[in-house]
Amino acid sequence: MTDTQVLAALAALEAHRVDVGHRRIRDLFVGDPGRANRLQAEMDGLVLDYSKHRVTDATLAHLLGLARAADLEGKRDALFSAAHYNNTEGRAAMHMGLRDFSGEPIMIDGADMRPAIEAERDKMLAFAQAVRTGAVRGSTGERITDVVNIGIGGSDLGPAMAVRALSPFAGEGPRAHFVSNVDGADIADTLKGLDLKRTLFIISSKTFTTQETMTNAQSARARVAAELGEAAVADHFAAVSTKLDLVAKFGIRADRVFGFWDWVGGRYSLWSSIGLVLAVAIGRDHFLAFLRGGHDMDRHFAQTPLQDNLPVLMGLLGIWYRNAWDYSAHAVIAYDQRLARFAAYLQQLDMESNGKCVTRDGEPVQMATAPVIWGEPGTNGQHAFFQMLHQGTSVVPVDFMVAARAIDADAHHHDLLVANCFAQSEALMRGRTREEVEALLSAQGLSDFEIARLAPHKVFPGDRPSSTLIYQQLDPRTLGRLVALYEHKVFVQAAIWNINPFDQWGVELGKELCSGLAPVVRDRAASLAALEPATAALIETRRRLQG
Repeated sequence: MTDTQVLAALAALEAHRVDVGHRRIRDLFVGDPGRANRLQAEMDGLVLDYSKHRVTDATLAHLLGLARAADLEGKRDALFSAAHYNNTEGRAAMHMGLRDFSGEPIMIDGADMRPAIEAERDKMLAFAQAVRTGAVRGSTGERITDVVNIGIGGSDLGPAMAVRALSPFAGEGPRAHFVSNVDGADIADTLKGLDLKRTLFIISSKTFTTQETMTNAQSARARVAAELGEAAVADHFAAVSTKLDLVAKFGIRADRVFGFWDWVGGRYSLWSSIGLVLAVAIGRDHFLAFLRGGHDMDRHFAQTPLQDNLPVLMGLLGIWYRNAWDYSAHAVIAYDQRLARFAAYLQQLDMESNGKCVTRDGEPVQMATAPVIWGEPGTNGQHAFFQMLHQGTSVVPVDFMVAARAIDADAHHHDLLVANCFAQSEALMRGRTREEVEALLSAQGLSDFEIARLAPHKVFPGDRPSSTLIYQQLDPRTLGRLVALYEHKVFVQAAIWNINPFDQWGVELGKELCSGLAPVVRDRAASLAALEPATAALIETRRRLQG
């Protein structure tokens, strides 16, 4: 693979776009009666329908040629072989090992990590079960009814998304709550109404120094110590961290500390002890099913030919629109209320991974990278931003997600939900022409004047591409498959762009500046002379508004 080959393949793809660009998606079905069934890929009940994209067989051939020019298969093999794919930090990206049930050694840096992975998992799951059964209790002997996870980024978004998604599987487990924002309103609102005697806090911070997390952790600790006494801290806190000295200083017992490894990135850490709150929420067996779902997708991604490979197809379709069509946004619309936080989770997964402007070699990227990822559940979005999706000036490709069967919903509700999902994807693709609008208005008895006045407003351009992911039902194993599917989709696109999706240097600068600014913001008498003028002006304005 060379940059020249990739750029040549990309140029061929862009030239092909000119050829196919005049063809309407709806017309592609007319000329190809088998298209709807042929442009589907499936992995054991998880179906990707990508027929409503502006693609032909030639398009797919160009995209697969681009993937091979970028050595996608070789990079995929390197990832699974535990090579130091995260080259800027000098480490492997082997979160897949946390959900590997093959029984084979998991070799990372010359050591078989399987025994350590399984031992840490068993320790974490045993504690989670003890909380669920009441064997672990608060300082006054009360059963734990509420668990508050304090983290941020990957220590919050993944667990919060998964706990909500799998709420029907909680059984009699404690209620789960999440605090992430350093805004004091977050922890204040979360703790309001909770009985601290029945509350367990999980501090999720690998380094136990993350500013937002530790600020919230210290606030929670102060509340527990003030209400229940200093000695109660040990009974109401657990930690997911590798810094045993800092955890001990905080007052958390060693048997309540759970770790993971530096080859597990934060946004890929839900599969590790960061998933403790999820394990408490849904129990051991369901958590293991979630891991097995991730392993299912790992095997599919690693072993399935590119043309039938779900993450590959999704990734390449994203490349088609980002790089050949210059579409800068991508929406994920889950017609599943329990996936309400899925788009927020994907924002970090995708944009923190692929929001890069330099290659793995430190050279400027020669093509556009990560689109803006956004979304909300259907059908809510239909009454909000779908106006822009249908008639706006920007084209936004969409991933629709829907279950064939509902959990805890009657058939009438779910049938209506599915009908809405399918109707929206059809409407985005088909649109409605001026002629069709005029015929409809005429059939309604409107005058020629009214038809001419209203018709432009009722035209839908169409040709708005979308994929539809259909799964049997949203259970733990399915959620594991969905999360791993998007993880690997992100990797596919990173491989094409030749960027490192496993570092995140872009979050560092603001954090560094905050460390220097915080003392100045706290001290109203502090000099602003050394500050950048615009920042100094903001601090002056804030001081004035404080009164």
